[in-house]
Amino acid sequence: MGFLISTKVVYVLVLGILFLHSFTTTEFGTNAQPLAQNEVKALQAISRKLKNLNWSSSINENFCQDRNVNTSTTDGGTRNVTCDCTNGTVCSITGIELKSLNLIGVLPAEFGDFTNLRILDLTHNYISGSIPTSFAKLPLVKLSLLGNRISEVPLKIGDISSLEELVLEDNLLEGPLPESLGNLSHLRRLLLSGNNFTDAIPKTFGNLNNLEDFRIDGSRISGKIPDFVGNWINLTRLDMQGTAMEGPIPSNISRLTNLEQLRISDLKGSSIGFPHLQDLKKLKYLVLRNCLITSSIPVYIGELTKLKILDLSFNNISGRIPDEIGGVDLDFMFLTNNSLSGEVPQWVLDSKNNLDISYNNFSGSTITNCGDQSLVNMVSSYSSLGANSWCLKKGLPCPRKAQNYELFINCGGERITFEEKEYEEDLNKGGLSQFSSRSEKWAYSSTGVFTGNDKASYLAKSTGSLNVTDPNFYRTARLSPLSLKYYGLCLRKGSYKVKLYFAEIMFSDDQTFSSLGRRIFNVSIQGNLVLKDFNIMDEAKGAGKGISKEFDVSVEGSTLEIHLYWAGKGTTAIPERAVYGPLISAISVKANFDVSRGLSAGAIAGIVLASCVLLVLALAALRMKGYLGGKDLEDNELRGLDLQTGHFTLRQIKAATSNFDPANKIGEGGFGPVYKGELSDGALIAVKQLSSKSKQGSREFVTEIGMISALLHPNLVRLYGCCIEGNQLLLIYEYMENNSLARALFGREEHKLHLDWPTRKKICLGIARGLAYLHEESRLKIVHRDIKATNVLLDKDLNAKISDFGLAKLDEEENTHISTRIAGTIGYMAPEYAMRGYLTDKADVYSFGVVALEIVSGKSNTSYRPKDEFVFLLDWAYVLQEQGNLLDLVDPSLGSSYSSEEAMRMLNLALLCTNPSPTLRPSMSSVISMLDGKIAVQAPIIKRSETNPDARFRAFEKRSQDNSQTHISSSSQDSRSHMRGGISMADGPWIDSSISLPSKDDTRDHSSSSKLLKDLYDVNLSD
Repeated sequence: MGFLISTKVVYVLVLGILFLHSFTTTEFGTNAQPLAQNEVKALQAISRKLKNLNWSSSINENFCQDRNVNTSTTDGGTRNVTCDCTNGTVCSITGIELKSLNLIGVLPAEFGDFTNLRILDLTHNYISGSIPTSFAKLPLVKLSLLGNRISEVPLKIGDISSLEELVLEDNLLEGPLPESLGNLSHLRRLLLSGNNFTDAIPKTFGNLNNLEDFRIDGSRISGKIPDFVGNWINLTRLDMQGTAMEGPIPSNISRLTNLEQLRISDLKGSSIGFPHLQDLKKLKYLVLRNCLITSSIPVYIGELTKLKILDLSFNNISGRIPDEIGGVDLDFMFLTNNSLSGEVPQWVLDSKNNLDISYNNFSGSTITNCGDQSLVNMVSSYSSLGANSWCLKKGLPCPRKAQNYELFINCGGERITFEEKEYEEDLNKGGLSQFSSRSEKWAYSSTGVFTGNDKASYLAKSTGSLNVTDPNFYRTARLSPLSLKYYGLCLRKGSYKVKLYFAEIMFSDDQTFSSLGRRIFNVSIQGNLVLKDFNIMDEAKGAGKGISKEFDVSVEGSTLEIHLYWAGKGTTAIPERAVYGPLISAISVKANFDVSRGLSAGAIAGIVLASCVLLVLALAALRMKGYLGGKDLEDNELRGLDLQTGHFTLRQIKAATSNFDPANKIGEGGFGPVYKGELSDGALIAVKQLSSKSKQGSREFVTEIGMISALLHPNLVRLYGCCIEGNQLLLIYEYMENNSLARALFGREEHKLHLDWPTRKKICLGIARGLAYLHEESRLKIVHRDIKATNVLLDKDLNAKISDFGLAKLDEEENTHISTRIAGTIGYMAPEYAMRGYLTDKADVYSFGVVALEIVSGKSNTSYRPKDEFVFLLDWAYVLQEQGNLLDLVDPSLGSSYSSEEAMRMLNLALLCTNPSPTLRPSMSSVISMLDGKIAVQAPIIKRSETNPDARFRAFEKRSQDNSQTHISSSSQDSRSHMRGGISMADGPWIDSSISLPSKDDTRDHSSSSKLLKDLYDVNLSD
């Protein structure tokens, strides 16, 4: 390459010689023009201030013609200078590219003296300081400072109105984003990733309507994802990974029909639904990782035919993998760590592309292959029961007797010996969607594709320039762009010392741009976060220097899990694109217990045999006494139960609850107290303790475990496990910090929560998703039968979770939860169910409609009576609809801080769900689409006259008359007769006037199953 000099324009292109080691000059004309004197002085100043520039000290007015001032590079560096000599008198510099030259120094203000400079590219150097204010007067079109040490952006940068491309990636910028950037209305590319920006994205960015590429990965930007992003209709790439921003993803993102790459990850805040992306037909890369998504995968993903990468990992996505996705020619699909269920589609099993569906809840066909050579990673994706291979089961249970007690791995390297221990080799090159268990002692699982280089290696070796410290395992490493898990297999139970070794071997340890990389990731062991935002170079004080971290951990089963996870932080383009993510050099695991002590095999066998005999005798005695459900407990009542819970020891529960300390008691149910507990890993739990005097408790206890253990969804209260020891029957649930929706909406004043409109909408959607799962997605199709505000609990983030599935009865032939028994709450029961005992999932839809009405209004359906002639809030709602005043129902406490359009949609939907005819009620999946605004709501107008009330109200009145006062409890009067020491023994503690109806076929003297299970869930929780 060389100089190209025309009669009007002189281009000086000094590049690293790739094929030739000489320059050639071609001149047209003899009247060569000099470089402007002020620009000569600017070049001389820049040459002095930037070390390694290596321009000739004889820079003069002939710079644009003198080839000797240009030096070619052999290491990929670039020196390009463009001169414009069109004015007929002097030349002026219009473009400067000085890339990958390791220039050292403060960014010279003299660049601002090139008054016609349009391109300034200083990518990959070691330049520090702030962007000079002198740049504000330049006619810059492109300014790239990627991969330097720039620490400040002046406010005056917003004065460069001509700027179309601003690249500030991988620098040391911090603080709020300058609002003045919003003045750059011509910007097409704005790349800000790999910095330490804080606060929200300024509103002024809404003016950047010409943006085509916006990236802000890895910054501590907070606040909501702004709605104005939906106005950037020219956008082809949007990257928002690893920030501190909150969801939801704006619905108007569907307007970005030119979008080809969308990457959003690690959102904070509350759970969200799947965003509306069906119109983004040009999408090639879709990454929505760890975004708190709780809904199912929409089938329209199968219509995005250009899609190559789909990453929905680390969410709470439920339901099945849509078959429609099989028609898309995906190169990579990552669905790991979700709540997907059902059978794995055959197209996934047969795929020749890299797919990761590990850590889900699949069921169905038996798979005996762990898939070491497969491109489909399915580790830990099935129940721990069944005939599937051990590696597919939850927790990776040991397929044989657990005998290992130590482990040593040279991650990414060959077999070596260190401190008299042999570290096993780890040379498998797979990492895109790989599970490998070639050793009997350990395995690894790797997930993810490197952004910018999908061919990048997953093994690293130190460069020759690094003086890596011993031991030798610091010279190699395994890395991953997203998630890397190592497993210790078949370990004996007990305490272990886990030592993790790290050394940064992909960055340099000098004053070059290669030393500016920041690798940041998290480390968890046994599910507990032990290292957050871990930076190897910071901890080790440089590259190539080894560092180790030690942890004492407990192995309760037989598997140790070490998880390294990239949360979108750090640099991603130093020394080149796709250098980021977790990296580890070696692992050692040693037992903290004396491994030589133990019993002989014969002694152990004898003890096990004796224990089994004693256990059988004990269980028989308890059964005879009625503690295990009585002699009439038939075997066929236990058929079909697929227990998928964990088992807790009584010692664990005692430790969690401080030995059932009364201070931890948070409520009382009909079968005993409820305690708040904290497990050793910090997880909060609710422990329901069935008292030993409850002889008939075990029958319902087993039934409830069997039913609930199969139901895993973000909007259902999760059963963590159970404990059966001695006379203790315990259920362990997730702890719900904000109690019930009923208390939050219309409880006592000190218990009420201020629920703003977005929160109310989120709660309503959560209930709908939970019911849709019960009705349409779970293996056992379930009708809840008692949906009401009391049975909706709220976690710390005010996510709705449905409780109390105990009123359903398993139909053994259909394997579906149906029943003709009447068990529910007046005011929430569908008329066909209340009058005729006719039960379908549309009964739950009706109840949902009532609860939705309560959410919008903040009033209880059964206690709010604006006039005597109205029985329920629902009755009044239809009157207001006839009058055209439906919005009068909106909770006055919201003031004007709500969307009238969304409120009207939710109110109309509530009335549609409570249609007297069950066939006219929508399914819960349709309800979700209506709440999301995907489907219009057409609520029918149902006239109600005083002489001819519709079926709803006739049903309630008839049902109320048919039941004696001994079978009815209402808080206005009857609840007082059912109070024991201030504890409600009837229905939940916050039902002001609801009426609970027991089953007509409850003829036994003791409490019914329905009553028992209601006591298990509806407890009086104190603060």
